[in-house]
Amino acid sequence: MSQKPQNEFNNITMTKIRAAITGVNGYVPEYILTNNELATMIDTTDEWIMTRIGIKERRIQKGEGLGTSDMGAEAVLGLLKKTNTKPEDVDFLICATVTPDMQFPATANVISDKVGITNAFSFDLNAGCSGFLFALATASKYVESGEYKKVIVVGAEKMSSIVDYTDRAVCPIFGDGAAAVMLEPTTEDLGIVDSMMKVDGAGRKYLHQKAGGSVKPSSHETIDAREHFIYQEGQPVFKYAVTNMADISVEMMKKHNLTADDIAWLVPHQANMRIIDATANRMGLSKEKVMINIQKYGNTTAATLPLCLWEWESQLKKGDNIILAAFGAGFTWGAIYLKWAYNS
Repeated sequence: MSQKPQNEFNNITMTKIRAAITGVNGYVPEYILTNNELATMIDTTDEWIMTRIGIKERRIQKGEGLGTSDMGAEAVLGLLKKTNTKPEDVDFLICATVTPDMQFPATANVISDKVGITNAFSFDLNAGCSGFLFALATASKYVESGEYKKVIVVGAEKMSSIVDYTDRAVCPIFGDGAAAVMLEPTTEDLGIVDSMMKVDGAGRKYLHQKAGGSVKPSSHETIDAREHFIYQEGQPVFKYAVTNMADISVEMMKKHNLTADDIAWLVPHQANMRIIDATANRMGLSKEKVMINIQKYGNTTAATLPLCLWEWESQLKKGDNIILAAFGAGFTWGAIYLKWAYNS
């Protein structure tokens, strides 16, 4: 009599599940704030901004009662349509943002309500400009678990709500916008291969919002002192960003034995052209392989990476090796290596 194998899994090949991006959609407000218009508000010029940052214009959300969730909802509605997904079939939604509609409830909950997502759980994730990267890495683990089939990651920001338009050093940098991706499981050699995430909380003193939290609650004094806007010390932030974003991108390449020839695209956070150029140069990539739209949208914080994927979607090919890299307040930084999962 033949005996059964001691381990019933002996004859089963365990298949690795990866999370693959199966769709992307973006939304930017109609209003365009140009450098020339900014020059009527503060002491600056188009040449100064273009030389130091690389931004020509940025989108600003106008309209009474409109917040981050409205832009996020527009991005998600378009994503559902593009991927032929019913709202009730979504399992999970993360919104990466530093400009939530309100302290609570989560903007992710509000987006879910506005688009009809009723059978999912959702929450916000705050990692500064690295927010989308951290959210994508987090969401991928839920998909890899095998329990979640359709997961949406949104990067959405109304940065104009926390920008001081009398601060010459900060106000040219930021813009508003949102974009979202759909994650689904795949057993092909596609999807998110690896992620590396880092933080250094000591960097918080260089880039933060001074008031409005539990340490310094809102008061007449904090409002008069203009402490509810972005506070940034440009030189330290620039120094850390150039080093860490480039270092972790190169580290990801080395870990997976990737050369510049192997990489189809770098998707860098759109904070400053000099930071983008430094990262690409360290990786040995030509400018033709780098997604750049900072000149049109400025720094939309958690929305920059998915907005790039949205704009370049038609140029992406199934199997393309892509590196996403970001650096943000916290300090936070990281890189994701993924293989693009579809042809448009």
